[in-house]
Amino acid sequence: MAGASDKARFYLEQSIPELHELERKKCFTKDEISSIAKKRSDFEHKLSARGSHPSDYARYAEYEMNLDSLRRKRAKRMGIKAAAHSGQKRISFILERATRKFHGDIGLWMQYLEYSKQQKAYKKVAQIFTSLLRLHPTKPELWIMAAKYVMEDQGDMTGGRSYMQRGLRFCKQSRELWLEYAKLELLYIAKITARRRILGLDSVPGSEDPLLSIQEEDADHIALPATTAEDVDPSLRADSLGDETSLLNLDATPALSGAIPIAIFDAAMGKFHDAYFAEQFFNLTTSFETLSCSSKISKHIADALSSLDPTSPSSISCSIRQPLIGIQHRSPEFPVALGSVLKRINLSIEAQLSVELYEKAVEWLTSYLILKDLDSDIRTVIAATLSRIMSSYKRIVERQGGGSGDRVAKLLEQLRRGGLESMVSSMLPWSMETWPPNPRLLALQGSSSAQVLVPSQ
Repeated sequence: MAGASDKARFYLEQSIPELHELERKKCFTKDEISSIAKKRSDFEHKLSARGSHPSDYARYAEYEMNLDSLRRKRAKRMGIKAAAHSGQKRISFILERATRKFHGDIGLWMQYLEYSKQQKAYKKVAQIFTSLLRLHPTKPELWIMAAKYVMEDQGDMTGGRSYMQRGLRFCKQSRELWLEYAKLELLYIAKITARRRILGLDSVPGSEDPLLSIQEEDADHIALPATTAEDVDPSLRADSLGDETSLLNLDATPALSGAIPIAIFDAAMGKFHDAYFAEQFFNLTTSFETLSCSSKISKHIADALSSLDPTSPSSISCSIRQPLIGIQHRSPEFPVALGSVLKRINLSIEAQLSVELYEKAVEWLTSYLILKDLDSDIRTVIAATLSRIMSSYKRIVERQGGGSGDRVAKLLEQLRRGGLESMVSSMLPWSMETWPPNPRLLALQGSSSAQVLVPSQ
C-alpha cells in the first residue's frame, strides 16, 4: 500500500504540466509557480496523512478556487489562451476526494454542489445529487433541495416530482417534505398560468369585449379593420375552433385544476390526522390565492378539517377564512366575502372560543390593513372587528388564563403594523400589569411613549 508521501507526490506530479504551461505563457512568474507548488505540496501531505479533517479539504478547495479566479483574470487581461477546464477539473477532483473520504459531512457535499452549479456543470450536479441521496436518504432537506434544483434551474417538473415521491418513501414522517411537495405543485401551476397569460391563452379568440374596439370620437387617427388569415382562407376557422377547445380543456387537466395538491393533502392526512398540519396546508394554499384553483383546494382542506376536528382552533380559523380565498381585495366580490367572514368572526366572539383562535384572526385580519390601496370603509370595518376581538381576548385571558407576554406582544406588534396605534396604547397597560417583566412589552411601551412625545417637540 502506498505511503502518505507517495500519494501526495502522485497527485502533485499530475499538476506539473499545467504549471509549466502557466509559466511558459507568463501567466505566473517563476517565484509564483514555486509558491503554488509548495502550497499544493503542503495541502496534499495534510490530506494524505492520518488525522486529516474535512476542513483541510475545504481550505484546499478554496485555495484552488481563488487561484483559478486569479488565473482567469490575468489570462483575460494579458490575452492569453489558457485551458480553462484544468482548474475546474482539479477543484472538482479535490471535492470528490473529500466527499469520498468524509461522506457523512454535509458541508463538503454542499460546497461541492455550489461549486458545480457556479460552473454550470449540470451533469456533475446530477451525479452529486445521486451520490448524496444514496448515502443520506433519510434527510428530507436534501430531497427538497434536489427537487427544487431540477424544477427551478432545469425546468424539469417530472424530475422534481420524482425526487419528492422518492423522498417520501424514505421520509414518510417528514411534514416539511409533504408541504414542500404541495408547494412544488402549486409553483408549477403558477408558472403554467403565468405563461398562458403572457401568451394570451387565458382568453379565447373572438371573446373580446366589443366596446374595447370602438374608438373615441376625438381620436386623431382612423383604425382600419384587422385582416386575419381566416378572412383570406375561411377553412382555417374550423381549425381555430378546435384549438380553442383544446385550450379550454387545459383547465380541466389535473395539473391545472388543483387535483394533484389535493391528492398530496389527502395522502398526508392519511398518515398524520393532525388539524394543525392541515392548517399549514391551508396557509400554503392562501399564499397562491391568485391561482384559479386556490379556492377549490382551500375549500377541500376546510371541509376535511371540519370532518377531522370541527372544534379545533385550526379548523374554525380555516372555515372562517375560506370565503375570502381567491378573491382580491380590490375586486367587487371582496366586500361581500368579507362580510361573510366577519359574520363568522362575530359568532365566534359570542361563543368566547379559545385564545389561540383570536390570535389567528388578528394575524390574518391585520394583513389586510397593511395594504395601502385598501378601501377606507373596509379598513374601518376591519378595525372595528379587531377592537371587538381584542376586548373578547382580554376577557377570556382574565377568566380562563392562557396567553403569554410574548404572544400578546406579537398581537400588539401586528396591530401597530396595521396602523392601529390607539388600540395598542389601550391594551398596553393591561398587558404590562398581567406580564410586567416581558421585554417585548417593555419595548412596545417605550416606542409608544416616544411616538406620543414626537408631536410635542
